[in-house]
Amino acid sequence: MPPPRTGGRAEARRAAQGKGAGRAGKDGGKDGGKDAGKDGGRGAGKDGGRPEAAAAGGGRAAARNSRKPKKNVKKIVAWSAAGVLVLIAGAGGAIYFKLNANIKSFDGDAIATDRPPEAQADADGNKPVNVLLIGSDSRGGNNSDLGGGEDGGARSDTTILLHVYADHKHAVGISIPRNAKVPIPPCKLPNGKWTKGASSDLFNAAFSVGGSDGGNPACAQNTVEKLTGIRVDHTIVVDFNGFSAMTKAVNGVDVCLPKAIYEGDVNPNLHRKGDLVLPQGKQTVQGQQALDYVRLRHGIGDGSDIGRMKRQQAFLSSLASKVKKDGLSPTNLLPLADAATKSLVVDPGLASADKLLSFGLSLKNIDMHDLKFVTAPWRYRTQDKDLDLVQPDANKLWETLKADQTIDGQNATGQQPDAAASPSAPAASQSAASSAPAAPAADAGNSSIKVAVYNGTTENGLAGKATAQLKAAKFVATTAGQAASTKYKTTMIEYGSGQKANADKVAALFPGASVEAGNSAGVTLIVGKDFSAANGGGATGPAAGTGGAAANGTPAPPAPLPTTVTNDARSADDDICANTTYGSGG
Repeated sequence: MPPPRTGGRAEARRAAQGKGAGRAGKDGGKDGGKDAGKDGGRGAGKDGGRPEAAAAGGGRAAARNSRKPKKNVKKIVAWSAAGVLVLIAGAGGAIYFKLNANIKSFDGDAIATDRPPEAQADADGNKPVNVLLIGSDSRGGNNSDLGGGEDGGARSDTTILLHVYADHKHAVGISIPRNAKVPIPPCKLPNGKWTKGASSDLFNAAFSVGGSDGGNPACAQNTVEKLTGIRVDHTIVVDFNGFSAMTKAVNGVDVCLPKAIYEGDVNPNLHRKGDLVLPQGKQTVQGQQALDYVRLRHGIGDGSDIGRMKRQQAFLSSLASKVKKDGLSPTNLLPLADAATKSLVVDPGLASADKLLSFGLSLKNIDMHDLKFVTAPWRYRTQDKDLDLVQPDANKLWETLKADQTIDGQNATGQQPDAAASPSAPAASQSAASSAPAAPAADAGNSSIKVAVYNGTTENGLAGKATAQLKAAKFVATTAGQAASTKYKTTMIEYGSGQKANADKVAALFPGASVEAGNSAGVTLIVGKDFSAANGGGATGPAAGTGGAAANGTPAPPAPLPTTVTNDARSADDDICANTTYGSGG
């Protein structure tokens, strides 16, 4: 596995001019040299045309000793921004028009005409929504101060495809590595002409096509649609300045670091440890410190972009959780709405405050545990230091989203099975199940019993099946993911203090399950191999399908996702100190 690259032409130039400390923003090594060549318009003239910058000897940027904002952070801001706008409804006309005037949109004619089909709503009007969230490192305006550099153009070093399921109770954000090699389709340039496209280029090169300070959001959207076969309904771009303002508007975001970070970690060209930038452990960050956190690459793990994406996912999770916890009151949301709308560039379909409001309202019922983040399956290339997306794993992920199945196998189309259609044990599956009494009718009291569901086997989809069965019996159940062990032969129900009676009610749905006192509060269900046998073998059995049709004639769910995807998923309510690094060293 080749080591991550360091440096880049822009970094090297600044180091030679004594500006290394102020140019920490180029921490990503790969950003500098590679992006400069790929951006198709940011030529050498951009570097040499600013003599006043050279004479300044670093100026404000140098004084910051390399603390540069992270480009990747903006996307999180975008997600939250939408929810924030819920408050517009009662904010009054003057505020509404102010927010409306803040919003900028890109050219809709630059969106490709040859696109994946639009998702169709079901009989109840349920329809999934796919939103492309882009963090722009544009250096225009105040962003040059935050970014610490004078380069023109813009790059998208972080991109997340957010899939909001049709039930609007689940969502998953897929991080697409910036240096993954992908095909780039034809894209419209600022002069109105279209490029020929490229059979293979870095993913983040798409946003830079044309070399403008605002980037090329339409080209990035066209590239994602070409790559995934998924129609992007909306695209939202947030810049450095917007991200910084938004983190201040929410009075900071809680994050966690496994070790202390110093100036030399933020800017390797400093060639010394420098002062402390971020301490070890839990802390609340905003503004420049928040940018430092999300853009940090060196000094933790193996210094790769993979670890940085993990921290960005943790940051987005923490921000989303805070916005939801604080509530959608005008006092909390007006400052955030103002900061967000000043910094957004959106597609024409979201180019007004009321449209953003509608989108924000569609997210209000998503529980933080059901907001997931994963990274598209990847591997290092042998011929260079870039990445390839792993196939067929990546395509399985795209197909899972198109089928509106969650990454742990739940049906989130909005058309959930009726109670009568919930799984039941076949007569020949096993003796314990065959002799068990029929599942009891739903008890109205079940609605007050919360159950966390874990999969205690290696078969994908079992936790989702058990969750559906519990919900059909009116329990409040959430799929919590994979259990610590995958060797459970018998389904286990654990209960906390005072929860024995509730656990017994749950056990009535799972004949043969053992019921034991546990350390966690509430009721926990861990499904075992007996549940798999009683339900047709879980996601790998005929009921789950492998591309055919189910018995009732409806399309079967896609093949199960590989554990390389599911085991690395983050829920928005996960511990903020968990899963924030990749690799060893540093």
